Amino acid sequence: MTISDLLTLLPLLIVSGWACLLLLIDLAIPTERKYWTAWLAILGLVAAAIATIWQFGFSFPAFGGMIVVDGFAQFLNFVFLLSGAVGIVLARNSLQRMGIDRGEFYPLILFTISGMMLMATAANLIVVFLALELLSIPLYVLSGFARPQLASEESAMKYFLLGAFSSGFLVYGIALAYGATGTTGLNGIAAALTAGKLSDPLLLAGVGLILVGLGFKVAAVPFHMWTPDVYEGAPSVVTAFMSVGAKAGGFAALLRLFVSAFPALGPTWVPAVAALSALTMTLGNFAAIAQSSIKRMLAYSSIAHAGYILMALVAAGARRDLADFSVGSALFYLFAYAVTNLGTWAVVVAVEREEGKGLRLDDYAGLGRKRPGLALAMALFMLSLTGLPPTVGFIGKFYVFRAALDAGFVWLALVGVLTSLVSAYYYLRVVFIMYMHEGEGVALDRWSLNLAIGLTALATFLLGILPGPLMALATRSVLMLLTGS
Repeated sequence: MTISDLLTLLPLLIVSGWACLLLLIDLAIPTERKYWTAWLAILGLVAAAIATIWQFGFSFPAFGGMIVVDGFAQFLNFVFLLSGAVGIVLARNSLQRMGIDRGEFYPLILFTISGMMLMATAANLIVVFLALELLSIPLYVLSGFARPQLASEESAMKYFLLGAFSSGFLVYGIALAYGATGTTGLNGIAAALTAGKLSDPLLLAGVGLILVGLGFKVAAVPFHMWTPDVYEGAPSVVTAFMSVGAKAGGFAALLRLFVSAFPALGPTWVPAVAALSALTMTLGNFAAIAQSSIKRMLAYSSIAHAGYILMALVAAGARRDLADFSVGSALFYLFAYAVTNLGTWAVVVAVEREEGKGLRLDDYAGLGRKRPGLALAMALFMLSLTGLPPTVGFIGKFYVFRAALDAGFVWLALVGVLTSLVSAYYYLRVVFIMYMHEGEGVALDRWSLNLAIGLTALATFLLGILPGPLMALATRSVLMLLTGS
């Protein structure tokens, strides 16, 4: 281990080191001033963002090739840091109101972000597993953070048990891949495939098990069973963070593994991922229609959006010459989903009240008349999640549909369009309730929460009008992933 290795992981070391230090600092902060811990946590994320900007545009292998910090990882780091910062702002406005304002919340957020950042840089299957556990274990604790509420404790237990089960699949898949190729490095696996390991049943079984393990993390059907219950039982701020950060972390591993380690096996895994994508889009959207709880509706919505991102992975595997655009569209979609979904959950936190009240769709009645700015932002987020112009969600879906069409998956793009039409029903129902139903329209009014909602709404609109720079950045990041330069 050299100084160069440590400098390569500087953003990750800042986040994880600051989390350890914050645990000690929090002991000296009085209970009534826990907001200091929140702002200090954001300070750590800002420092990590500065370090990421300093590294941007370069590719750094480290620790004997087990870690690689490239544009792909750096782009995703911004998604992780953004989700963490907004999640902390939401927690600052929610935890005290819910009676669960405990200082350890913020270091746990930082620890799970460090796991996400490690996942994006992993160039070895062993590091992928370590990153997955570092990402997941703090989330298990955060899901049960509202103890002694039974729903929160149940959420944590379900997430822990099913998460441990899925980790077993991943480890078994890694063991089989190692047995077939003699290496756990992604470059080594790709070289073994080139040398003639394409039909090895041991390797094929390993790839399938790895897909199952990571499919759980991104909530792809049929590995989605945990999502609605965990999202509903966990505190809303935790759900907001999980729905973006954990999903982006899972896709970081999926994209890097299948694009850089298993591209030669594309004819084998592409049909399976295409089927997963179609099932995920279909079940997620149709199940969301029947929900009367905003949290369960957004949980199924999150499942559906995983299906749309999987379309880009299918296209990258089917057409290697289109991999830069396909994976770039996946990164763009992840960023677009992060901005839109974090804004949506910020509105949910504003409307939510003590003891789990304010989480039904009917609680949004009258919001258009009593809080017009908040209702306008929520309407914009719903349009973006549906995929309607002029929002970033429309551009994100346009890119992944185009990638699928260019790769020859017309039927998959058609499924995506049809399920998007289905999603319009339950997303626009929220808008209809806000403006057309009479109600109290009660919502929290705090400057930091309003700022988070305003900035995410502005980004949702502006990136829908001017998506070019972000897409160009995403595509350039993918070129580093594909070429290693």
